[in-house]
Amino acid sequence: MVFGQVVIGPPGSGKTTYCNGMSQFLQLIGRKVAVVNLDPANDALPYECVVNIEELIKLSDVMSEHSLGPNGGLIYCMDYLEKNIDWLESKLKPLIKDHYLLFDFPGQVELFFLHANAKRVIEKLIKKLNLRLTVVHLVDAHLCSDPGKYVSALLLSLSTMLHLELPHINVLSKIDLVESYGKLAFNLDFYTDVQDLSYLQHHLGQDPRSAKYRKLTKELCEVIEDYSLVNFTTLDIQDKESVGNLVKLIDKSNGYIFAGIEPSAVEFSKIAVRPVDWDYYRYPFNC
Repeated sequence: MVFGQVVIGPPGSGKTTYCNGMSQFLQLIGRKVAVVNLDPANDALPYECVVNIEELIKLSDVMSEHSLGPNGGLIYCMDYLEKNIDWLESKLKPLIKDHYLLFDFPGQVELFFLHANAKRVIEKLIKKLNLRLTVVHLVDAHLCSDPGKYVSALLLSLSTMLHLELPHINVLSKIDLVESYGKLAFNLDFYTDVQDLSYLQHHLGQDPRSAKYRKLTKELCEVIEDYSLVNFTTLDIQDKESVGNLVKLIDKSNGYIFAGIEPSAVEFSKIAVRPVDWDYYRYPFNC
């Protein structure tokens, strides 16, 4: 059984930086990590990846050959990857015995709530390689400083969760920079716990640019609250404690914490309800 993360998020949310920092942290606590770059637009990687989609297809070649823009080109690349999934499987099979996998996906959000090819790629890998994956959805924390953008981030997170149907953790990245964009209207817990959005609607109503969309905003907020699925954790990728807390949440969501545990229902239930406060340096499980 192989564990890993599917890292997604809008452009600029810090996916590549996250994969770089997360891989270093996981190696520090004793895991063998393999980073898989599935973003054909990512041509300046700060980390060493063991699998790179550019060996299969390049976005620049697709755009040139088929006269496509970046968005159309990325959709084409994901479709091409799905049709050539055997290539990716062959690259991953030597790693699945003892590696923890980080999949760095493109930043085009339509791939994860509108189009199905990226979802099908993930599903095929899970089925054929027996993977246990958690989606880590990064959202730039500066969106909290703008009520309209924050509501958009909530809708994007909800749509992605419903579309991908996998264990899912939404992350406010770059949390160390959040106050540099201006003072938040509410304390941080309001944004991470997605509390009563009616207060946010009031703030939106004060903005003349969004006042005419008041009814639409109200309906969208009600949709988010009706599902009651979205919340966020925070991340400063430079802070080891912050990264460690996120890893604990991920490990609980994809089952990594059960690795090496006596396979009994009693033991599983004890761990499932236990607070995520174990010591990683004491339990460096291997994948």
